[in-house]
Amino acid sequence: MSGTVRWGVLATGGIAARFTADLLAMNPGAEVVAVASRTEASAKAFAERFGIERAYGSWAELVADESVDVVYVATPHSAHREAAGLALEAGKHVLCEKAFTLNEREARELVDLARERGLFLMEAMWTYCNPLIRRMTELVRDGAIGEIRTVQADFGFAGTFGAGHRLRDPALGGGALLDLGVYPVSFAHLLLGEPDRVQADALLSPEGVDLNTGMLLGWESGATALLGCSIVGDLPTVASVTGTAGRIDFPQGFFHPDSFVLHRPGREPEKVTSGPGPQGLSGMQYEAAEVTRALLAGEKESPLVPLEGSLAVMRTLDAVRERVGVRYPADRI
Repeated sequence: MSGTVRWGVLATGGIAARFTADLLAMNPGAEVVAVASRTEASAKAFAERFGIERAYGSWAELVADESVDVVYVATPHSAHREAAGLALEAGKHVLCEKAFTLNEREARELVDLARERGLFLMEAMWTYCNPLIRRMTELVRDGAIGEIRTVQADFGFAGTFGAGHRLRDPALGGGALLDLGVYPVSFAHLLLGEPDRVQADALLSPEGVDLNTGMLLGWESGATALLGCSIVGDLPTVASVTGTAGRIDFPQGFFHPDSFVLHRPGREPEKVTSGPGPQGLSGMQYEAAEVTRALLAGEKESPLVPLEGSLAVMRTLDAVRERVGVRYPADRI
């Protein structure tokens, strides 16, 4: 690949706009050359907003564009399998939003397809690419807090979602778990890997999606993770990692932090920050930079967001849904 990675953006919602703004602001080795939506009007409006040359009214036109190297899939997760699969079939590298898919089966299909075609594929778990999260994992790996004993993390807000909203629709992967719970689950996986035991309980909506979910994960090492997600309660959205020799606390918004505090016995708490950075960016520039780096290096997956890790997270999310009784139509295909 040449020195510039050419991106196509598939979907034009809020998350696509945030990603595109961050990508354009922070990555001189990348450019956005095309955008697609299900309607041409939406694509054209997005293209005008960000100065993108080509706008398409269908996904098929975008993935057929020979100038596009990599497609960023920003649809709701219910469409990830279709959209990412379409791009991979067309020979495009893919960055796909999280939750990766609706279930592990769909995720495995995408991973197998990417490997079969020799293409790059990555879940857009921007948390893993954040410099402070990477610093935290280095400290843990180097023994700064000893052996991990507990992880606590949650993500929730109180919203008013009518029966017709996508968060209440099982066919669209509705509920708190895939939209919000993927963050605390992925955080625990980053530190401890795939759990050996999964327990969960939830409040379900009349449609059968989870509104409020609590999870307890366990590992053979004796480590545990207490996790929560909600779309009916304003949770703290913080995280904490406790080891035998210390603790690391993340403030509200742990999944895209600008600081954390390291506590160790006999020492003053140490606040670690990322330092001053560009103003007005959301934090997605780090995952964009990682994809750009990997593609220019000829890599087929990112060491920061490995595909086997994304599959493991999907297995845990599947296990949680099984425990609480949430079923999507896609599970029965």
